[in-house]
Amino acid sequence: MKDTRKSAKSTTATGKTSKGFSAEERAAMKERAQELKAEERRADGEKALLAKIAEMPKPDRVMAERLHAIITASAPDLSPKTWYGMPAYANEDGKVVCYFTAASKFKSRYATFGFNDDANLDDGNMWPTSFALTKLTAADEARIGALVKQAVS
Repeated sequence: MKDTRKSAKSTTATGKTSKGFSAEERAAMKERAQELKAEERRADGEKALLAKIAEMPKPDRVMAERLHAIITASAPDLSPKTWYGMPAYANEDGKVVCYFTAASKFKSRYATFGFNDDANLDDGNMWPTSFALTKLTAADEARIGALVKQAVS
């Protein structure tokens, strides 16, 4: 039998080549593939998370370290891990409940602290699931701690 492989080119309906994913998106996907391999080898999630935090530029690193302390104190049952190259915290089923995206990750003007749909934050028909962070005040830290506790309740 003959091998009938054809070259694969991504085109749109108009015949133009698709731009595809950005360099940052491709890098995040590669990091996610590496994370899945690490989980298969039962890598230490907290060690990986702390290493990721240590790589961050100072403003993001300081915020991530503080969030790590707040989250682990507020919900000690959540497991620290990395998720798409970002610090994240998973429930006993391994599903990410909350995560931190450094401003430097996607060259954004602010960092983000967010919750996935496994977080128990439902409040009527609409509720916030992520927050822009430029700095953390004592009031912000208290609110985040309360939200994390609610998310795992």
